[in-house]
Amino acid sequence: MSKPKHIRTLADTEAQAIARNLRVSPRKLNVVAAMIRNQPADKAIAALTFSRRRIAQQVRKTLESAVANAENNHQLDVDQLVVKTAEVGKSIVMKRFHARGRGRSSRIEKFFSHLKIVVAERAADEVPAPKGRADAEQKAA
Repeated sequence: MSKPKHIRTLADTEAQAIARNLRVSPRKLNVVAAMIRNQPADKAIAALTFSRRRIAQQVRKTLESAVANAENNHQLDVDQLVVKTAEVGKSIVMKRFHARGRGRSSRIEKFFSHLKIVVAERAADEVPAPKGRADAEQKAA
């Protein structure tokens, strides 16, 4: 007897990658995750490559893993992939103590986070155009 097969919760045009126990607080990780949400996968990888934040390199590796899962496991077109969701979750909190004056101590909390990235394949006509001056000029005319 084996356990029953896990039912796939994602659509056929989606793939995911999960990074667990990243040594960064969820608030800081969410800033980096917000940079790549709803972006094409190639532009998101480029943005993370040149980001100055320390955690951006681990987020880039997770995104590249999601793209590789889409290509190898689900036969999706890499050029049509878009970052559908980038979810940040709270993990464990290590509690440490820091010596203070007059024989006291204070608590130091070291946060860990989880990251789940889902990429989806979209057709070229479904990807929304970036909003900029050209979009504003068309509405004005």
